[in-house]
Amino acid sequence: MSYLGEEIGKLGFGLMRLPRIDENTIDIEQTKQMVDEFLAAGFTYFDTAWAYQGSEDAIRQALVERYPREKFQLATKNAAWIACKTKEDAIAQYETSLRQTGAGYFDFYLLHNLGEARTKPFEDFDLWNYFLNEKKAGKIKHLGFSFHSTPEQLEGILKAHPEAEFVQLQINYGDWENPAIQSRGCYEVARKYNKPVIIMEPVKGGNLATPPENVVKVFKDADPDASCASWALRFAADLEGIITVLSGMSNIEQMRDNLKYMKGFKHLTPEQKDVINRARVELAKVPVIPCTTCNYCAKVCPMNIGISGSFTAMNMYTLYGNLQNAKFQENWLVERQGHKHASECIKCGACEAACPQHIKIRDELERVAETFK
Repeated sequence: MSYLGEEIGKLGFGLMRLPRIDENTIDIEQTKQMVDEFLAAGFTYFDTAWAYQGSEDAIRQALVERYPREKFQLATKNAAWIACKTKEDAIAQYETSLRQTGAGYFDFYLLHNLGEARTKPFEDFDLWNYFLNEKKAGKIKHLGFSFHSTPEQLEGILKAHPEAEFVQLQINYGDWENPAIQSRGCYEVARKYNKPVIIMEPVKGGNLATPPENVVKVFKDADPDASCASWALRFAADLEGIITVLSGMSNIEQMRDNLKYMKGFKHLTPEQKDVINRARVELAKVPVIPCTTCNYCAKVCPMNIGISGSFTAMNMYTLYGNLQNAKFQENWLVERQGHKHASECIKCGACEAACPQHIKIRDELERVAETFK
């Protein structure tokens, strides 16, 4: 299917979670095998980032040095909000990506993870104009951004930057109506502004590959042979205006399962859509903290506790039982956003007086602190 002048299959290879020999060493030989099978199936889109440790170097070895440049599309990202104090620091990231990948140019270049305070460095350093000039010079074919925040913030960015050609969004059936993620709302804003969408986290970091048992039952009753991950991918790929759906595949088995269901992808039947809707209903039955991330509590908290971020992470653990992923989410949404952890709550109660959902915030924060200690 053609988007932005490129022929791209519905499945993109996300290079954030490549197979590893050990914690610090990517398995290049297995990555090569995955690249080979991915391309042989007719897919061509690879997504990396400067911030993905070792990923750009690995894809140079596994892809760029082994295939003609015109046979694939390569995307990478600039995270100007990570350790960049000057415009030159941010440009150095871009130049490092060119050097590490050896790609010569990027088919898709993204301003990485806009939203909240992370948007500001790109504006302060005038990076939109810098990268537009790089596009004119032929080093970038398509310029866009990835985004993790509210529909309102997304609309503000798209209004300010009509030059953005596409947007990358977190979309999956589990987060479609989730007030903390607002997948549907962000998708609808992108459609309103006629921006094609690249989907990330369609399997929610692997969590939807192993959902709660009541959700598994819905899928297995409908098709005993289909993996839960395949249902998640197909939900995302079925949406209109999609460039591709990124899957962060970590081994050859995951690659083959994804290829099985995404090669020659056809839109979901009404019956298949109903299965996914029933799975979403079952997922919603799991008791979670009813936080809508309105953040009224944050405005009155004297300790600057990351309350909504703590609850989002706790809900992830409750739903999917993956403590490691939930701890990563808690660190990202709390500490990395400049907030304090739940363990530092002084139990003053100001948050509970401000909460429209009448959540017993002090009790829930105590539970968060015990879980993530």
